[in-house]
Amino acid sequence: MEYRNKLVLAPMVRVGTLPFRLLAAEYGADITYGEEIIDHKLLKCERRVNDVIGSIDVVEKGTENVVFRTCHQESSRVVFQMGTSNAVRALTAAQIVCKDVAGVDINMGGRPNINNIEEEFGHTNNLHGRWKEIGKRGLELGTMTGDHLGFLRVAIHARKVADRPRDPAKWSEIADVVTALSIPVIANGDIFEHEDFERIKAATGASSVMVARGALWNASVFSPKGKRPLEAVKGEYVRKSILWDNDIKSTKHTLKEMIVHHSSLELPEGKAVIKSETLADI
Repeated sequence: MEYRNKLVLAPMVRVGTLPFRLLAAEYGADITYGEEIIDHKLLKCERRVNDVIGSIDVVEKGTENVVFRTCHQESSRVVFQMGTSNAVRALTAAQIVCKDVAGVDINMGGRPNINNIEEEFGHTNNLHGRWKEIGKRGLELGTMTGDHLGFLRVAIHARKVADRPRDPAKWSEIADVVTALSIPVIANGDIFEHEDFERIKAATGASSVMVARGALWNASVFSPKGKRPLEAVKGEYVRKSILWDNDIKSTKHTLKEMIVHHSSLELPEGKAVIKSETLADI
């Protein structure tokens, strides 16, 4: 999977489901991440082909809950993100989804000691994280990734653990990581307009760029033609949610996040979404 000069949809809990990933790709995202799923959860699941809607579902045995849903249309660009702390368990879990995704990502956000990577992981596709000291941890990581551990790429969120979303992303510290590593670095943080993709690449030297909130608020941020009206984006998201039988809680959560950034949930639209109990209501 090529990770140079790519626009990437970041993993977002309850948002990065199949309809939203397809929406982002339709507007120009080259690579789309699913929401983080913990390996313990995945090990309780089985892979099923859903002939009714044409999807591939990872379903929790016993509850029948769809934990992860994908389709052949995104198989060349979707990345499965896993939360794990054990290499054997991670590998076992990854085997459930590996035939249906383009890559597997290990979420290192908040993991206490990066030196444990050497003990836990022999090889993986991706490493994705937010380290307490971005530059220092990046330089430390640079001594062990690539040839040593076999990581193929690293995504860095440009905030420290204590930083809040309103704090400016530390693009300069990503540049330190880029300098330290020979593998591609994906930069993430404060991407709200299409022009920001080139701005962060120029500031950091990163190979590719990942966006989270900017895409959540308007997925057409990926389009080189400029953002589409939010009403059109919301409408297309709802259509895709219905087409792919998306979980109603996920659909409501994503719509509420779109609405609250631009207006208020106290207005009629927001109240109607909150009251909705089915996709038909939406």
